[in-house]
Amino acid sequence: MKVEQIYTGCLAEAAYYIHSEGEAVIIDPLRETAPYMERANQDGVKIKYIFLTHFHADFVSGQVDLAKASGATIVFGPTAKADYAFHEAQDGERFEVGNITFEWIHTPGHTLESSTILLKDEESKDQCIFTGDTLFIGDVGRPDLAVKQGALTEKDLASLLYDSLRERIMPLEDSIIVYPAHGAGSACGKKMSKETFDTLGNQKQTNYALRADMSKEEFIKEVLDGLTQPPQYFPLNVMMNKAVNSTIDEIINRGTKELSVEMMKQEVNNGALLLDVRHQNEFVKAHIPGSIFIGLDGGFAPWVGALIPDINQAIVLIVEAGREEEAVTRLSRIGYDNSVGYLTGGLQSWIDAGEEVDHIKTISPEELEAKLAKEKLAIIDVRKSSEFEAEHVEGANNDPLDDINQHMSEFAPDTTYFIHCAGGYRSVIFESILKSRGIHNFVDILGGFGSIKAKTELPVTAFVCPSTLK
Repeated sequence: MKVEQIYTGCLAEAAYYIHSEGEAVIIDPLRETAPYMERANQDGVKIKYIFLTHFHADFVSGQVDLAKASGATIVFGPTAKADYAFHEAQDGERFEVGNITFEWIHTPGHTLESSTILLKDEESKDQCIFTGDTLFIGDVGRPDLAVKQGALTEKDLASLLYDSLRERIMPLEDSIIVYPAHGAGSACGKKMSKETFDTLGNQKQTNYALRADMSKEEFIKEVLDGLTQPPQYFPLNVMMNKAVNSTIDEIINRGTKELSVEMMKQEVNNGALLLDVRHQNEFVKAHIPGSIFIGLDGGFAPWVGALIPDINQAIVLIVEAGREEEAVTRLSRIGYDNSVGYLTGGLQSWIDAGEEVDHIKTISPEELEAKLAKEKLAIIDVRKSSEFEAEHVEGANNDPLDDINQHMSEFAPDTTYFIHCAGGYRSVIFESILKSRGIHNFVDILGGFGSIKAKTELPVTAFVCPSTLK
């Protein structure tokens, strides 16, 4: 028996590949089928089942294409409904794979069909549980995402989640390993650990939601407290995961079309978004006017989903040579399937054609410190509110990148804003959006808050300043 966790850092998502005696199972696969088929072929095994712990909201899963490629049976939990064929597992149902057994445990709460899958080894000993979004390391799945899909409230779902955890998961042996679907960075929870697996016994000791003395009322209050608005693409991904979508090969073939400067301009004139996915330092130095920056080397897909409101938006890519397919694939993982090509030769071909380029003004932390000694400056910290509240430059205002589309009207034309995030990635995204809306009166603080702390003696505070730009 072999259990492999296949972790995708950009999405903080874990899929699983388990095989025994010539047969294999894939749990919660990403959209692309090749990684799973390649593993199965290398090991000389046949994929027998594709288990889905629930309909995911934060990525488009690949069960339909993988089933076609492998001949495997798709399995969901009780109450699931989809536009394609699948086996609806019943609570307690067992699935034999080689000489190991998977037992289906219905654990509603995150969603109604949410399930936990218990793996028993060759001697029928309980080894591990694949908990999906029911139980994370350090957290549990948020119970508000499925509210719009039925008549239940978030409190109703939280109540179900409490029962599922206490009646179905916590009675299991402490030695069992917990394998969740997500780790830190996912918007499917709020307190997830950076660890991607743990023993159930340790989680009973350290996970706030598994406290033995916690009442249902306390659980509901704690699990719902502090939840932020989920990204706008989440319900769209749920709908896609219940439907039959374009294949990943079709999406890649369309999205990796080579475009000349004139072809690119025509696509933009037709409504396509120009998305620059190079490193932020390259974008700062030079970029095509009107383009939006969201770099591949950061939290690429989640930021696309949070900031580009139309999931069907046509997208033209400005991308480093050799990373075109990667960019299209990562967009498709969250349902942004309408990439229409990339600019051949990248920014250099734009320059060679004699077209205008833009850049972002910058200031070093040391220069900022010297400037602040002489005058008051409008400093904007675009990190999350929790980061800002923990520590920030004294006098700075907090305008999280997540909320940028709600604050455009607050930028005064006669004020110069000095903008930073933690390290420089999010601030450049923020600034590129400002520029695309005709706002240019800002300066990027190089290296973000980390460099400000390391290179200056500017005072920092945990006091929450009122958010006002003017």
